[in-house]
Amino acid sequence: MAKTQAYYVQFWTQVLQYFVGLYHRLQKCWAAVKGFCTKKEEEYIPPAESIFHKEKIMMLGNILTDNSLALEQRAQAAYRIGLLAFTGGPTAGNFAGEYMKEVAHLLKDHEMVPKIKILLLQSVASWCYLNPVSQKRAKHLHFIPILVDLFDDKLESTMKSETNSSLLVKFWGCYVLSVMTCNNLPCMQELKHCSSLKYHLEILASENWSGWPENFAEVLYFLIGFHRH
Repeated sequence: MAKTQAYYVQFWTQVLQYFVGLYHRLQKCWAAVKGFCTKKEEEYIPPAESIFHKEKIMMLGNILTDNSLALEQRAQAAYRIGLLAFTGGPTAGNFAGEYMKEVAHLLKDHEMVPKIKILLLQSVASWCYLNPVSQKRAKHLHFIPILVDLFDDKLESTMKSETNSSLLVKFWGCYVLSVMTCNNLPCMQELKHCSSLKYHLEILASENWSGWPENFAEVLYFLIGFHRH
C-alpha cells in the first residue's frame, strides 16, 4: 500500500511539473508573438455586438440580479450564464464576468439549500474552465475564501440524505478550486496559505468519489503542493 501511494505521489508530481513547464514555455512563445503586434492590435477590444450569446447572457443576468425572485430561479440563471460563458469563448466569458460578482455575493451572504448552492458552484466552474482571464477575475472577486469556507461547514444532522448533500457541495467546491488553480500560480499560492485547507482536503480525499472522473480533493491537494510538506 505504501509503495502504491509513493508511486501515486511521484506520478502526480511528474504530471504537475510537465504542465507547469509547458505553461512557462507557452508564455515565452506568446510573449514572442506579441512582440510582432502593434500596440493598437494589443489594445483591441471586440465590440459588444460581436460577443457570442450576448443577448442571452444579458437576459439571464437580469434574472440573476433581481432580488425579488426566488433564489433557485436566480441560481438557475447563473448556471446557464456559466454554460454560455464556456460555449461562447473568451469574449462571452469576459462579458459574463460582469454578473459573477452577484454569484459571489449569493454564495457569501445567503443561506440556501445544497441544490441551489451547487448550481452557483457549477456556474463558476463553467465560467473559469480553461479561461485564465476568468480565473484571475474570480480570484479578484474573492471566490477563493468563499469556496474554502464551504469546507468549514459542519452539518449536525444525522439524516443520510442531508449528510450526502452537504458532502456533494464540498465535492463541487473542490472541483471549482481545481479549475481555478489549474496553471494559475497566484491561486495556488493563496490556497497554500489557507491554514485548515490541507486538513479538509485530506478528509475529503478519503471519501467515496465514485461517479466523478477524478478525486478532486486529491487533485487539488497535489496542485497546491501540499504533498511536499
